[in-house]
Amino acid sequence: MATLEKLSPCKVNLLLNVLGRRPDGFHELETLLHPVPVCDRLVFETAPGGVQLECDQAGLPTDGRNLVHRAASAFLEAAGIRDGVRIRLEKQIPLAAGLGGGSSNAATTLLGLNELFGNPLAAERLHALAAALGSDVPFFLQSRPALATGRGERIEPLDFFPTLRGTFFLLAHPGFGVPTAWAYQNLARFPGALNGTPGRARKLATLLRSSDLFTAARHFYNALEAPVLEKYPLLALFQEFLRSHGAVAALMSGSGSTTFAIVENRREAEALREKFLVKFGRSCWTALVAATAGAAGQVA
Repeated sequence: MATLEKLSPCKVNLLLNVLGRRPDGFHELETLLHPVPVCDRLVFETAPGGVQLECDQAGLPTDGRNLVHRAASAFLEAAGIRDGVRIRLEKQIPLAAGLGGGSSNAATTLLGLNELFGNPLAAERLHALAAALGSDVPFFLQSRPALATGRGERIEPLDFFPTLRGTFFLLAHPGFGVPTAWAYQNLARFPGALNGTPGRARKLATLLRSSDLFTAARHFYNALEAPVLEKYPLLALFQEFLRSHGAVAALMSGSGSTTFAIVENRREAEALREKFLVKFGRSCWTALVAATAGAAGQVA
């Protein structure tokens, strides 16, 4: 039996700008996504038939409710493969965290199975399968920063930003998640956040290429903070603490609940993580990683 292992990274949203609600019920948005090499691990193995999924995290569904299972089933059907697959998912990325862990797992499954079975599907077909699985899934078919539009499925890959070279991401998860659907539904109470001004994502991308970090940091933005920080004020306290103790920027990723900070170098980032854990408790999940390391980077 053939076996393949792949790492499944997460992401942060350097900017998430909502441009109104669409007739199909989704929200039109523009977002600047950046890969983060905090990774789950997936092991794929050919099997006699069907999709068998196991996971090391208790309570996570391993049937059709799991995006990995759905991605594998969609792939086998699209590729016309009668054989099955056995998949083991080892989780490191927190759940419901705004880091895209489930979406990344789904995209990694599509890429892994395509490789395992001899690349029967072209990139365009994989993208179509990914977009049908979820808005964030297409981003994880590639490994660079990207500007995403539409409901998030239209991806424009970008080079890594010179302004972030040498900096570190500090990620902090409080131990609870925020349902994405709830965050978007409650945007209706914040008309300014629901109907943003177009062009902010591309402007930030330009600043991250050509300006200094402190100038660019003033343009980081997440529309979903409007409802989420109101309901979960602890996350606002996270940001205030991180900024006041040396972070150049601090922002919620996606619909939360992860907060990420950008720090100028590893030494300052390690010191900031220690101060954060002393203040908010060591039960908080944290990760420290070079901003431009790519999916193969090292996590501390």
